[in-house]
Amino acid sequence: MFKYIFIVVLVLILIPQVRRWLFWMIVGKQLMKEQKKRETQQRATTRKQGDININYVPNDAKKGGFKGGEYVDYEEVKE
Repeated sequence: MFKYIFIVVLVLILIPQVRRWLFWMIVGKQLMKEQKKRETQQRATTRKQGDININYVPNDAKKGGFKGGEYVDYEEVKE
């Protein structure tokens, strides 16, 4: 009788630890990979202090812009 109670208590104590370990093996490693991936992306997109970025827009692009719409003749309607 004592043997069965001991086994049940031992199993109840070990289940949360085993469950935690299985969760780490399945999900935890994937989370760590994603975090490292995000960190590398963030480092690549952040600019260092002192960097200069010049966005050049040629004058030709400014000249060919919208010049206006087409004229539409209309009549006023009296009610």
